[in-house]
Amino acid sequence: MSMMTELISGGLNADWRERLDLVVEAMRTVSSQTDPQSMVREYGKRLDKLMPEISRLVAISRRDLPKPLYRITRSDLWEEEINPWKQKDRLPVFDRGLLGELIYGDQPVIIGDLKIAHDDPAKEFFAGQRSLLAAPLYDGGAALNMVVIMRPEPNAFNPAFVPDWVLMSNLFGRATHNLVLSEKLRRAYETVDVELRAVQDMQRSLLPPLPRMPTLDLAAHYETSTRAGGDYYDFFPLPDGNLGILIADVSGHGTAAAVMMAITHSIAHHYPGPPQPPGEVLEFVNRKLTELYTGSNNAFVTAFYGVYNPSNRTLTYACAGHNPPRVKRCHDGSIFALEAANGLPLGIEADEKYPVVTQQLVRGDQVIFYTDGITEAMNHQGDMYGTDRLDEAISNCMVDAGALIQSILANLQAFTHDAPANDDQTLLVAKVR
Repeated sequence: MSMMTELISGGLNADWRERLDLVVEAMRTVSSQTDPQSMVREYGKRLDKLMPEISRLVAISRRDLPKPLYRITRSDLWEEEINPWKQKDRLPVFDRGLLGELIYGDQPVIIGDLKIAHDDPAKEFFAGQRSLLAAPLYDGGAALNMVVIMRPEPNAFNPAFVPDWVLMSNLFGRATHNLVLSEKLRRAYETVDVELRAVQDMQRSLLPPLPRMPTLDLAAHYETSTRAGGDYYDFFPLPDGNLGILIADVSGHGTAAAVMMAITHSIAHHYPGPPQPPGEVLEFVNRKLTELYTGSNNAFVTAFYGVYNPSNRTLTYACAGHNPPRVKRCHDGSIFALEAANGLPLGIEADEKYPVVTQQLVRGDQVIFYTDGITEAMNHQGDMYGTDRLDEAISNCMVDAGALIQSILANLQAFTHDAPANDDQTLLVAKVR
């Protein structure tokens, strides 16, 4: 009769329903554990009830040890519980004896008349036992761990019992190992998350405060889809009270994009002299990116750079493949895009030229600078937000720049129904006063 049949039929005159209840309760309890040591502990408690015929249990491992070394990881002779994953230094290590032969043999073994050599280093674990059954626990095709059970009577284990015992032991061993790997993965994610938080903090420190302008009300929103991202905006105080406004978007997102964002920031801030006119600034950044950074990794950066003159309310701009800002002209209700000048994204062709166009703005104009994470945001049905919905969201002319950004974000959230963002989202609003 197989072990599985014993567990369900009752085996040694036990009521099958009672044993089935024990199995179900054991599996429920074991499956709810998140710590491997707790899982082994709970399994051991229930194993004593399910298989009271086991007199002695020893667990051994050769994981991370050279042949012929092995360590004893668990024994019911020990009065103190030792966690083999966290207290490995307390586990005894041997280099010979029957246990070493068993685990390096890579096969299940049943011994009906156990005899131990007087010089076996692990002989204390066999004392008083006459029958032995060793179940190898395979990992990567090799028996890196093994469970050895014993009984004091000779020939106590039925060979028909061996296949199911090996199967059960391996399934439980794999479940335990998965918990160990899960814990390692959790710790690794925590470490990465701490590092990404640091990257996120450094990245946000590169973003400037909102400048105060006599004829321009400004507001900004910046949100990455992961801890760090590739969106970038900047303001540059210029001679004669002018203001440079830059918005950019690195291809991709995440840590790699954040690094490229920081590089773009550094290049822009090392422009020789005041960063104007806009076309020359983009040409400078493009040349440095292409020659030093993007040539080998296929990254690129879209960017829009405009210089606002507060005295005559003009915006002189150049564009490198970026989404053209939307302008809501409140005095007549019209909406148009700043798309008269454009060129390739930065980091593709070192000699690319960026034409410059000047747009006359008037009082009440609302200029919306944005990255494609806004217009390409999707709802749960896979529909994109798009520029039409953005145009609807900027129609309120009775609010300031900060309230207008909140209105756009509320409209975007209502459309996506809180679907997770798959790209970084940046908004700049400039309202002409």
